Amino acid sequence: MTTKTIDDFTTDTTSKAPDRNVPQKAGRALWAPMFAMSLMGFAIGMGLAIARSNMISNGDDPLQIAAYGQYISAAMFFGFAMVFAAISFAIAKILGEFRVGGGSVQAATNSDVKTLKMPGTAKGFLVGMMMAMMIILTAVVLHVFAGIAIADGGVDPILAEQWTIWLEAARRFGTIVYLFSIMLGLITIVKVIHYQTFRLRQITHTE
Repeated sequence: MTTKTIDDFTTDTTSKAPDRNVPQKAGRALWAPMFAMSLMGFAIGMGLAIARSNMISNGDDPLQIAAYGQYISAAMFFGFAMVFAAISFAIAKILGEFRVGGGSVQAATNSDVKTLKMPGTAKGFLVGMMMAMMIILTAVVLHVFAGIAIADGGVDPILAEQWTIWLEAARRFGTIVYLFSIMLGLITIVKVIHYQTFRLRQITHTE
């Protein structure tokens, strides 16, 4: 395998169409399960919200009501984390289809298969996605622990409120990172389309 530059594109040259890389294989396999898990998280969050509403109307233990508030946040943001993951894996799947499909078209013309090397936006997309996932899921786990501690009466209500504010800040930051990484993934798709359009014109001109 050799590396060449075509105009402003850095490519790998092979004799046949390349396979999907590891992130693209993961995207192909995981986007649908992640989407299903997001629906599950949202459904659990809605169920907990209804239960908490009933507890408030019945005048139940305030500590239990506060604990349910933590559980609701955990469930809903688990859903958000999974739906963002589904979108990210879908982007990786799309990039894999371009990689394999573009290589197959080039191979069919008996030309060298030139595949765009992973651009910086794609690397940023992967790093941002992993960071955002860890931040949000860590906040989700801490919400659950906070709910358990509140329900047991072992946490001062003021401290519990502080935890809620800190975890909300972490969740929001994780969401921002996720959205930024998704933007980088979409920019990568545009770059790949741009390259493949250029490459098809190049093959046609050569032929």
